Amino acid sequence: MSIAKVLEKIIQAIQEVTQKVINYISVAAARIFSPRDDDYPATGIQPFEGDSADA
Repeated sequence: MSIAKVLEKIIQAIQEVTQKVINYISVAAARIFSPRDDDYPATGIQPFEGDSADA
């Protein structure tokens, strides 16, 4: 295998890794800055109904 082919494969590998890293970071940033997708009910403040600390 010639040196040119080896260098070409190394350059392609570097490009693929760079693209994967950029994709990983952009997907994470898109998820952080997207609207919330949780479906938790809006419960509000709940009163405390437990025993007092008087022992």
